[in-house]
Amino acid sequence: MDIRMFEASPSGKLVPISGTDGRSEESWTHFAYVPNPLPSEVHLTPEAQIALGEADRAVGALNAYLTLIPDPQWLVRPTLSKEAVSTSALEGTYASLEEVLEADYIDEKKSTAQVREVRNYLRAAERSLESLKTRPVCRSVLEELQGILVKGTRGETYDSGQLRKRQVFIGNHGRPVSEARFVPPPPGKILEDGFSDWEKWINLADRVPLLIRVALGHYQFETLHPFVDGNGRIGRLVMTLQLIESKVLDYPILNMASWLEPRREEYIDHLLRMSQTGDFDPWIRFFMKGVAEQSLATTKAIRELLSLKELMQQQLRDVKDKSIATSLAADLIGNPVFDVSSIARRYGVSHQAANNAVNKLLKLGLIDQVGQRTYGRLFVCNRAMRIMSSF
Repeated sequence: MDIRMFEASPSGKLVPISGTDGRSEESWTHFAYVPNPLPSEVHLTPEAQIALGEADRAVGALNAYLTLIPDPQWLVRPTLSKEAVSTSALEGTYASLEEVLEADYIDEKKSTAQVREVRNYLRAAERSLESLKTRPVCRSVLEELQGILVKGTRGETYDSGQLRKRQVFIGNHGRPVSEARFVPPPPGKILEDGFSDWEKWINLADRVPLLIRVALGHYQFETLHPFVDGNGRIGRLVMTLQLIESKVLDYPILNMASWLEPRREEYIDHLLRMSQTGDFDPWIRFFMKGVAEQSLATTKAIRELLSLKELMQQQLRDVKDKSIATSLAADLIGNPVFDVSSIARRYGVSHQAANNAVNKLLKLGLIDQVGQRTYGRLFVCNRAMRIMSSF
């Protein structure tokens, strides 16, 4: 980390740190950056105020659109799965949305390490929504989620599920601290106090507009880097939890990671420059642009899924279908990957009746079989998958 870029920062300070390189056993000394507590009031430039207004309107329109859908809950699982794929990709873990959804129907031991890691995020996200019913976003919740996130992966260590007990560096793995891109606060009292201040701020800074609180809270979390692993994924999950907890969104369907993934370097650069300059404005404008564009993209994708649902049901009405195939077709936009056994359980019918319905959808070209298995066949609605992958 080039400490000259941080020496004059008005938003934090440098503190000396030292240690021993575990590979070379050589002692080193350097500096870590400690952010100041976030402000109780944030003064925005006119450009940032305009960006905030556009983002507010887009999120409000998305949530209003959900009220027109009979059961928006069908969106939750595929949206969280897409979020899991995108947020993991930002950290260098790649798996396709179809692979993640297919994993529900195969032995987990047969899944790739990447798929298992992405599915850990999905479990953490689902657990976070349950926790939010009884607890706010807080240390105990996030420690639990981090433990779920890294369980059984290369990121699982002795201090998983708790604030880190050791110094970490952000940069190329295996390189010395002097070459790190960024060095977050040291463990112990400095990190503990910084996290406590952050926890209070995101829950109590009522004089700061919510989306600004989400943007700045994310910056502060990533700068504190409170866990040894999973900080990016947990930090982006917190964004969603803040929107749900504040009732700006009724369902966790705003997938910011999808928007950030193709802009990864710009995203990282914005966070780094804030620590160097203390200027929140460029990050706020960047983040608000993302919120607005992703809200519009999500609304468009939901409309396309609902149109696909109506199209598939009409095809079944045209052939005068009297089976569960019509209901199954309607469910494909929320459950695009399935097997016959899951259909039998979902609709309370025999395996034969479920198999007949699936074969009818196959004949009409509404679904495709995954692979060539004759037993335990798996199916996918590719048209629904393409729409889900777009937002």
